[in-house]
Formats: sequence, C-alpha cells, structure tokens
Amino acid sequence: MRLPFTLSLYIGRQFLLAIALAFAGMLTIVALGDLVELIRRTADVGGEHSSVSFGIIIEMLILKTPYSGIQILPFAVLVGGMVALTRLTRTNELVVARAAGVSVWQFLMPAIVLVLCIGIFFVTVFNPVSAALLSRFEQIEAKYITGKTSLLSVSSSGLWIRQVEHDDPNVREHVFHALKVEQKGMTLSDVIVFSFGNDNKFIGRMDATSANLEDKYWHLHNVIITRPDQVASHQDDVLLKTDLTTAQIQDSFASPMTLSFWQLPSFIRTLEKAGFSALRHRMYWHGTLASPFLLCAMIFVAAVFSLRLPRRGGVVTLIVAGVVTGFMVHFLTKLIYSLGQSGEMPVELAAWAPAMIALMIGIGLLLHFEDG
Repeated sequence: MRLPFTLSLYIGRQFLLAIALAFAGMLTIVALGDLVELIRRTADVGGEHSSVSFGIIIEMLILKTPYSGIQILPFAVLVGGMVALTRLTRTNELVVARAAGVSVWQFLMPAIVLVLCIGIFFVTVFNPVSAALLSRFEQIEAKYITGKTSLLSVSSSGLWIRQVEHDDPNVREHVFHALKVEQKGMTLSDVIVFSFGNDNKFIGRMDATSANLEDKYWHLHNVIITRPDQVASHQDDVLLKTDLTTAQIQDSFASPMTLSFWQLPSFIRTLEKAGFSALRHRMYWHGTLASPFLLCAMIFVAAVFSLRLPRRGGVVTLIVAGVVTGFMVHFLTKLIYSLGQSGEMPVELAAWAPAMIALMIGIGLLLHFEDG
C-alpha cells in the first residue's frame, strides 16, 4: 500500500514541529552556557576593568551560535523524533495507520525524507554561513580574549608566515614566503623574507634556498640580502631570531570549522601541495558530507525507543535509554574521528563509519522489534 500524500504531509509536519522545538530549546540552553562562559573569559582577561563591553560579548555569542546549532542538530533530531513518535503512538494515530495497512517503514518515510532535506540544507547553505560567522568570532576572540592572531596563511602562491619582532627596535615584523615546506624539521624551500619597520616601511629582503626552524632561530641557507639603495650581498648562512615553534605554526592554520563546505576541497589541495597534512580538514569535510545520513540514523534510533510505549510501559526508561544511546553515538563519533585525525584509520572510513554504524544499528533493532 502506498502512503497517502495527505498522511505523509501530516506525519512530516509533526516531525518538523517536534524537531524545531527540540532544536530551539537545546540551542537556547547551549547559548546560555556559551554566554556565561564568554562573560567568565572576558572577566578573567580584563578583571574588574575589562575593556570588553557586553555588546561585544553578545556579538560573539551571535556569531558562535550557528556553529553550536550544527553540533546539536543530531541530538535535536533524536529528541524531536522521539517526541513526535511518542505523541503519535499515545494518540493511537499510529495504531489507526497500521490498521489501515501502513507499515512502520512507510510511516517513517516522511520523517526520513524530511531529515535528509534538513541535513542537505545544513551542509550546503547553513554550513557556509556558520563558517563565515565562526571565522569572525575567532577574530574578535583573538583581539579581546586570547591575543593570538593567525601566523600562517596557505594559498596557491605558497606558504606565508608572519613573525612579529619584539627585540629589534628597527624591525616591526618579518614576513616569510616559501613555495613548499617539509613538516619534519620544519624546512622551508625557496624562501623570501620581507622585513618591515615600525612604520610598515619596507627595509629589506632576504632570498634563501632553504630555511630550517631550529630552537629560537631560523637558519637560512645560501642567502642573498637586498636593502633599499644598497648593493645586494651574499651570505652562506644567516641566523634570524624567532619565538615561533613548529606547533605554533601548525596551530595557526585556519580551522576547518571556519571554512565553508564548498571551500574545503580546494583548501585541502593547497595545504597538501604546500607539504602540510590536511587530515583534520579532510576529516571535517567527509564528516559534514556524512551528516545527513547520521540524521536519518537518529530517526531510526528514535523509532526503536518510541513506537511500542503503550503496550510495554516504562516510558521514562525508554526515553532515557534513547537519549543515552544518542550520547553513545556521539562518543563513538568523536572516538573514531580522533583515530582518523591521528592517521590510525583511513579518513573516509573514520568519517563515514559512525553514521553508517548508527544507521545499521537503528534499522537492525527496528527490524527485530517490528518484523522479528
């Protein structure tokens, strides 16, 4: 029997309303927690005379909230799905539909189509908006709270590193450009170092075949030094003081959450071409791509714990079990993602496995309880 279109719309509307309410409620709780945390962090930085106004804190909260929404969406689908199915079961609407020949799989199909559409919307439209806002949030956070600005940029033209000088009164900063880098030992190839004075005036340039980041200094090899109104000179080795470490440089990459779903593939190619590992960014991209299927899995898990409430009793127990199952899926996802980011598992497997495992468990349990 084919599910009537009117019934499909009714079921879809029930799920959409329940998921929207669950999402709004959970996002409000998370936003309040973030607000408290931002107030605490800004107070720790500035003390009683903090220069961070409450308006800036609210701006930061608004900028971060869309990313928080992406993080809690699977839980909202799980909770909303359980609420919708519990209501439809207790009002006997599901019983009537089954008596009319509608199977549980047909009954769940409108919800599956709905969450697939929600997932695709969040990946293709909401994710780029969230990434842009989170990038702005990190800029404000660096300005008012952490004081850490980006030291590194990777583009199709190569690698750029910014080094601020504190000891030399005549030099404000050095800007390094390299065509490629070897992460082991942090060796830059085909290096150009631009030097700027306190007034941002260009004061010199060094061209080197390579540069090694060693303890407290850069070791430049085969260097040609050029300064305004002076003849270029050559030196075999130049030591340039630095406070940078390999970890600081690697941590300065744009985090994958601040890059849109559409920008990530080209950024990954550029990153790998420059010689850096893009495991973290590839994991995030594949995980984002797999997220609509994880939402579908949450619907099946919700159905397992919600469809047979009147006959079996123990409503609270089943709901708690469903929520605990959701947290277990979340924990499993983070664990497998960590293995993928460390290189212990293939990236594609690590990114897609949680969604596929949750989907198979949900379908398997539903088959056992409904058709077994």
